[in-house]
Amino acid sequence: MAYPLIRPALFALDPERAHALTLAALDVAAKAGLARPAATRAEDAVRVMGIAFPNRVGLAAGLDKDAAHLAGLGSLGFGFLEAGTVTPRPQPGNPKPRMFRLPAAQALVNRLGFNNGGVDRFVANVRTSGYRGVLGCNIGRNADTPNERAADDYLACLAAVAPFASYVTVNVSSPNTTGLRDLQSEAALDALIARLVAERDAHVQTLGRALPLAIKIAPDLDDEAVRGVARVLVNRRVDAVIATNTTIARDAVAGLPHGDERGGLSGRPLFERSNAVLRTLASALDGALPIIGVGGILSGDDAREKIACGASLVQIYTGLVYRGPSLVGECVRALGVRHGV
Repeated sequence: MAYPLIRPALFALDPERAHALTLAALDVAAKAGLARPAATRAEDAVRVMGIAFPNRVGLAAGLDKDAAHLAGLGSLGFGFLEAGTVTPRPQPGNPKPRMFRLPAAQALVNRLGFNNGGVDRFVANVRTSGYRGVLGCNIGRNADTPNERAADDYLACLAAVAPFASYVTVNVSSPNTTGLRDLQSEAALDALIARLVAERDAHVQTLGRALPLAIKIAPDLDDEAVRGVARVLVNRRVDAVIATNTTIARDAVAGLPHGDERGGLSGRPLFERSNAVLRTLASALDGALPIIGVGGILSGDDAREKIACGASLVQIYTGLVYRGPSLVGECVRALGVRHGV
């Protein structure tokens, strides 16, 4: 309720500074027992990837790259959290400023570049967080690792997070790490996923439980490329796909302040573009594996539309910046069984 009152003050700050202050305040509120999550009814639970999710609404990767705020974020009523993207070694990311608000479009542009403290810090934070909900761990490669050795980075992260992850997401779609999106080509993706699935299967034997593997793709793929991704995912027995990451397209924000900043565009302008990929993917997969829909959700109606396009779960990020924590509860209620989902 209070977020509309404090948003002007937050928007007066640099976006990264506001981001850090908001997460710190959330941590304090959660520790003091002041957070009031949306009530989740038992009938809102859903099983996807073999995992029981309390509800269909999750936090997208990128907001908590180091898994440093899981307790606070977990108090907001999400059905699951996805932390990361994390890389094997710490890296500072791209030079600042690297995050920009476009309020007229309810959008953000970021070129953060996988800024994180490395997978060892990530795992330490998960260990001490006290979070017991469904946790997705989003993994990537270091900026200075060439694509020819990218699999080594993904495998290192997979090994580190496997004991703590409910599922693992392979990020091959960020526009802010040079060359990363080339890993989405059918041949490159097939080679990468073959190694990851084999390694995942070995971890499953050690863990004695399932460890679902998801792939996160870009919204800028054409229909044939999306169908190529779908072929790889089915053939390699991947458990889910997340559609989509941010876009490099700027047609929807042309002429707006910061609209021409380099990086990934998220928020309202991404909604239709990500939905188009979601529909193509759903058609190509024909139910072979579930899809997590993300991109431009700013209302409960938006969340329902993602499900109508073929998603089983949804994730939000930029919508939190513009709508605040109340968006979580609104989406949970919109996707409850009483609304026909």
